[in-house]
Amino acid sequence: SLGTPLHIGNATKTLTANNGIAIPATDGTEADPLLHNAVTALQTAKSRGHSTYQYYSGSMNVSIAARVTLEQDLRAALTANQFVLYYQPQVDILSETVIGVEALIRWLHPTRGVVSPAEFIPVAEEEGLIVQLSEWVIKDASQQQKAWRNSGLPPFPISINLSGLHFRQRNLVHQISSIVHENGGDPRYLELELTEGVLMTDASTTVATLKQLKESGFRLAIDDFGTGYSSLAYLQRFPIDTLKIDRAFVKDIKLGKIDSPITRAIIGMGRALKLHVVAEGVETRDQLAFLRMQGCASYQGFLFSKPVPPNQLLPLLRNHLPQSTPKSA
Repeated sequence: SLGTPLHIGNATKTLTANNGIAIPATDGTEADPLLHNAVTALQTAKSRGHSTYQYYSGSMNVSIAARVTLEQDLRAALTANQFVLYYQPQVDILSETVIGVEALIRWLHPTRGVVSPAEFIPVAEEEGLIVQLSEWVIKDASQQQKAWRNSGLPPFPISINLSGLHFRQRNLVHQISSIVHENGGDPRYLELELTEGVLMTDASTTVATLKQLKESGFRLAIDDFGTGYSSLAYLQRFPIDTLKIDRAFVKDIKLGKIDSPITRAIIGMGRALKLHVVAEGVETRDQLAFLRMQGCASYQGFLFSKPVPPNQLLPLLRNHLPQSTPKSA
């Protein structure tokens, strides 16, 4: 019934609803417990998308309690500065020299140890904490950039993931630029990574923001390319420097046995558009050989190095950085 379009003046509106269901006797005999359990079921339904329903089960209380605890710990972590950045090298596919690194956040929880970003990033996004977290990443990466420069290393790009919520903030360009400059960073060697989904949301406005970022000196990349929806017409209009091939298209490659037509297509398209192409999640020699044959410019993955803290990365940088590190398509 709610799905039936409503006509209001000259406009047509469609409603969606999520439903949480608690059964009398089975899920409680009093009104208050029944209502509480129905709300708990509703929260689970909301987490699964629009127009869904969910029956209550006892396990939901455990799950929701864990979610609430994680959120509270995350807020405390931002105050207590419990985060660190690990860095994964990006490597030229022919020379095996390091041409950049990707900054990846890690949460050093006081009792749980290292908490995976896959666990806490969704919570940060749901609770609106992702902007504060993203600003911390930019600040820390800028400070690290300055430290590496002061240690005598040649400049090289640091890639930073930018969430959709942060990208849509007002005064984004001024905000990011201020953080970078105040912490000794250089926008020319910072690459901001955005997913296809973020870029294609209100694409016309996206073009304007991307151009402002480029004018401020930042490099721009499309992360996890191939997993979302891109308008090729807009792709040509975006002032993008880099395409990053999602690991899903690389992980099953085996020379002579398992090909990856999508990877070949992305590499070909990237080269045609004169973009730098980076393959993610490279773990085997077969994958690397395939990417070399297809003309992919660079890669990152466990085959060369897992993400490591700055002190572990420094010797690798000293051994594998060239005298200069231009990124070429």
